[in-house]
Amino acid sequence: MTSPVGPIRDLRVEPLTRDAFEAFGDVIEAPAGGGRSANDGTAVRYDDIAALELTLGGGRPTLGLFRVNPVRLPLECRTLERHPLSSQAFMPVGAAPFLVVVAPAGGDRPDAATTRAFVTDGRQGVNYRPGVWHHPVLALGAETDFVMVGRADVGGDCDVAPFAGGAGVRIAQVPGQNSLNR
Repeated sequence: MTSPVGPIRDLRVEPLTRDAFEAFGDVIEAPAGGGRSANDGTAVRYDDIAALELTLGGGRPTLGLFRVNPVRLPLECRTLERHPLSSQAFMPVGAAPFLVVVAPAGGDRPDAATTRAFVTDGRQGVNYRPGVWHHPVLALGAETDFVMVGRADVGGDCDVAPFAGGAGVRIAQVPGQNSLNR
């Protein structure tokens, strides 16, 4: 049996900012101020830049590496995933902009009407709050390695679901990244 196919909503890709992303999690980047001197003054250390939630129900933190092939545009998306028990953070290795597609937490399916898309500046990462619907990490332009901080457990913390009503979202282009259209 096939799922009904609903309408596709075109997403406008926004620059990733702390304020715009607040409902979905944390933007991982060096704060404008603060920090403390480290390593005999050769570095500035910033602590607690993201709210990690990894141990609920006996989970344990894991540090992983994802090697991601670049996305081809236009991108049509009919499903998202979420981690109901934990946060999940991604940070590119090197200066590599990437695409972030998210929908608010809640319900048993993501809602295309409230889905948003962001592009990072290449030096930012993201930390999704528990339960936030999101697309798997989307590299732009070239194969990219991402450091991932998440929950190491066997099952129970990853739901994948189609959009409500069989709908979907599409990203036709990313501002400043037009060469990605193929």
